[in-house]
Formats: sequence, C-alpha cells, structure tokens
Amino acid sequence: MPADLDGWQAATELMRKPLMMVQDFMRGMTRAFAVAAAFGFSSEVIAQSIQLGMPIACEPGRTCYIQNYVDVDPSASTQDYKCGTLTYDAHNGTDFRLPSLASQKAGVEVLASASGRVLRTRGDAPDGAFSKSAREAVRDVECGNGAVIEHPDQWETQYCHMASGSLMVKPGDLVKAGQPLGRVGLSGMTEYPHLHFTVRHKGAIVDPFAYGAPAGSCGSGALLWHPALHARLAYQERVVINAGFTNGPVTMERVEDGSEGKELPSASAPAIVAFVRVIGLKTGDTQRLVIKDPIGNVIAENRASQLDRNKAQYLLFTGKKRPATGWERGTYKAMYVVERDGRVVLQRDLEFTL
Repeated sequence: MPADLDGWQAATELMRKPLMMVQDFMRGMTRAFAVAAAFGFSSEVIAQSIQLGMPIACEPGRTCYIQNYVDVDPSASTQDYKCGTLTYDAHNGTDFRLPSLASQKAGVEVLASASGRVLRTRGDAPDGAFSKSAREAVRDVECGNGAVIEHPDQWETQYCHMASGSLMVKPGDLVKAGQPLGRVGLSGMTEYPHLHFTVRHKGAIVDPFAYGAPAGSCGSGALLWHPALHARLAYQERVVINAGFTNGPVTMERVEDGSEGKELPSASAPAIVAFVRVIGLKTGDTQRLVIKDPIGNVIAENRASQLDRNKAQYLLFTGKKRPATGWERGTYKAMYVVERDGRVVLQRDLEFTL
C-alpha cells in the first residue's frame, strides 16, 4: 500500500489556502524575539536550534511507528537520512503511523512539538481513507485537517491528517510544548491513520533527524529531538506493527480495522493461525513464519518468496486446521524471521496458551 502523498505542494497548501484566517506575520528576527518573549525564551535560546518533543501521544515502537522520513535525495530517486528506503519521492516530513484504525478511533492526540504561536489551521476536511481513484476529492487539501505553528528564530512545525472536528486551537493561540492540538485522523491524502509532521527553518524543509547533514551523507547531522527521545526514536529498518493468533483466514482489512487477533483460538477453534504485518521490508529479504504445538512439533509454516522489490507493508500468515483428535492443550508458539544475505535482520516471537 503506498504511503501518503504529502509532497512540498501538499504541505504548503495549508499555508496558502484563502480559508486560512491569519497571514504569515513572522518577519525575521524581530518577530522571533517577540514570540520568544511571550514564552520566556532568552536571546541565547533563540540562537540555538529548536528542540522538539513528541508531536503525537504514543510510544514509538509499540503504539506508533515511523513509516516514512524526509526524502533527502533531490532527484527522482529516494533516500531517507540513513540512506535507507523509508521514504518516497519529495516526502517532506516524518510519518508517525498508528497500528490500526481501532487505535485511531480510540483517540490519539496530536501534540505541539514545541512552544509557539498558531499561524494557520484547517478543521473541516472530512475523514475517509484516501484512494487513488479519489485524488480529486482531496485536491488542495492534501494535508487535511492540520495546524502550522511558528517558533522563535523562524522555525515552523506543521501537523497534518487530524480527525475532522478534533482541532483544539485557532490562529493566534499561544501553545506550550506537549499541548494537545487535535487528534490523529484520516483527513486529506492518506490511506492509513498517521500524523504527517513537517519542520521548516526560514521556509526550508528540515529533517529533524539530520539537521545540517551534508548532501549525500548517511546518518550524519544533528537530532532536533529532545535528548530523552533519542533512544525511543532510533532508526529501525524493518518493524512488525501487527502480530497475533486467530482462528481462520487473515485479511488486510481485518488487520487494519483492529479486529484480527482480538480473540485467541479456543479448544474448539476450526484452525490456529498466526499472522504478522511488517513495514520496511527490502528487496532481497526472505521471510518465514512457523507455528509449533505445545510439544515442539511444527504444525504450520510459511516460507515467502524472496522479495523482488521494497515493500511499504507486507502481511504474512500461516495456520493449521483442527485435527480430528482436537488440539493439544498447552502453549503454542510462533516465530517470524526475516533474513537477508544469510543473516537474521528481524525476529518476532508469539505465544498463547490453550
């Protein structure tokens, strides 16, 4: 499934739309000092880089995952700040993805990443997962519901795809770091629930994971995130975002809506099935998913073909129908492994007790 399509035009459209209530009144260092004074910032702080907190109320690697980073390759090719594949052409922000629609519907707040003043907002775009056939429906509102916040020294942050009717701020409001702005939604050009977060300095896109990195470098530059977030936001090439057991065939729709795996197989289950959904798989990766019964026998296995291209996401499952003698009582275990060049690069273990 393609990632969202928020390019530079999409991200800047929110700032240009006639419906925006306040024009850009940040004009150089004079305005930056005025905003800083409102929040008690010193001149020394203004001269430093911005320090960012989490822009979404989630736990990276557990309740949210980074699907895409800024595309740092200016050509038609793509490359994230680690010279990896977690981006797409002209992507200008960081995508914090929720694991399912169920988690989005439960309500996940979008937070001000740093203190500042709200410049522009939109809150009336409808929710609804974008599809390629509906591109015209989101023309000029690709960011969906969102907000732009100005910070000292001509820094800006932008927050996209919030839920319709969830916006909690308006242009001119002063906000503190960590203050809720709205909730993650499905507005604008997005196929799955996530926050698209963009950082700009003096109007130019900045990668918060590689500020000031020389062109063509891999993993250099400065992190703009608060030091307490560095470990939590560590780069992960491949990530399992959904995994579990169920009692029948697995579909992407049920995984996405959060219903797959909610109920574990029972003694009368017609089948025992294990599944995983993974993001960030690469060309050349091989996958296998194995289920073992309580005495250690392999009862199901799926060895997927070597990938011929990078995958934004991939669903793999395997299972076994109930034998005539019924299920053995005890703990069933599943192991998912991704290998590359004979080396294990990702592993996830699961178990449940019958």
